Amino acid sequence: MELTIGDDLKRLVPNLSLGVILATVHVSRDTPELSSAFSKYIHDLQLSMKSEDLGAIPEIVAARNGYRAIGKDPSRYRPSQEALLRRVMQGKGLFRINSVVDVNNLISLRSRHSLGSYDLDQTKGATKFRIGLKGESYKGIGKETINLEGLPVFADDLGPFGSPTSDSERAMIRLTTTRVMMAIISFTGKDCLHDHIASAAELLKVYANARIQETGII
Repeated sequence: MELTIGDDLKRLVPNLSLGVILATVHVSRDTPELSSAFSKYIHDLQLSMKSEDLGAIPEIVAARNGYRAIGKDPSRYRPSQEALLRRVMQGKGLFRINSVVDVNNLISLRSRHSLGSYDLDQTKGATKFRIGLKGESYKGIGKETINLEGLPVFADDLGPFGSPTSDSERAMIRLTTTRVMMAIISFTGKDCLHDHIASAAELLKVYANARIQETGII
């Protein structure tokens, strides 16, 4: 799979990096072990952090600054790691979707980065992480149509299919998904991405019977 960062996005957000995992998986609804790990981490997070602490987390600060650099209000179009952490801090919990999406969200909470996981059989051609163009939109997962103009988006030959704000229904992970790309979206550069990739790959092996095809940092 060919994945690049658009020149326009890299120019405005020079520290932007992607940690990428390509894998074959067996997606399941849930496992007791993953549920237990998820619940324990959320419990520990709620004991160690408060909502007012979120504004000082370096990864969130960098993501918000990156959104501002490309002209989007991060309070209106919140990066997903901030949205996840806010839900946890507010005691709302997180929806449990399936084994791959749950691993995605657990690594996002741990790393403080946005993550996206996509069904590769629903994409076509090379993928570029770029700035959304005027008139581009898609139906978000569990949401109405999202205006993508000015947002960072993953786009292939068919158009955008993902964003650190909200992903599309087209490439969402389903129980029938067998080939995935998991992307760790770092606005703070490449530091620690190797560790986060290794952690995500290990959880995918344990909870989604993954065979890792390729990993890398862009």
